[in-house]
Amino acid sequence: MSELVLTARYAMGDKVRAEALVAKDGFSARYDLNRLRGVFSRPAHKLVGQSYIGKILVLDTAKGGVASAWMLNEMQSRDMAPLAIVFNSVNPILVQGAALGGITMMAGFDEDVTSLIPHGALVEIDPSTKSLRVLRGAAEATGTEKDHPTPDGSPQKVRFVGRG
Repeated sequence: MSELVLTARYAMGDKVRAEALVAKDGFSARYDLNRLRGVFSRPAHKLVGQSYIGKILVLDTAKGGVASAWMLNEMQSRDMAPLAIVFNSVNPILVQGAALGGITMMAGFDEDVTSLIPHGALVEIDPSTKSLRVLRGAAEATGTEKDHPTPDGSPQKVRFVGRG
């Protein structure tokens, strides 16, 4: 079986493994989430209605300012936070919030992670090696490329490397 392995330029936090919620969308803890119910709540967000608690979020970019930073810490204090957040690009304020909240974070990949990681895949993040592995979800692939639907139903090509 093949597995997808990606390397980030930036990583921090603990090694974690969980289901990935993937969307080509931004992330603001203040405007995108219902922090009391633990779901994405902004109607225009591609993950609206889905629970983020204990999941690895794979999103395009961080949005927002200082409120997002302290909100991540507050969410973690109530066990209502994502397990990790993976971005194509991130801002310093959200990095500070993830560090304060003890939330694993990765960012800075050579390719668009929202296009490569299948929504719902089992993902393992190891910040010590700056590696992200798709452990399950990639197993369905029989070749080096396969169509995978995105949350909005459109197909995406996923490239697999390595052997598991």
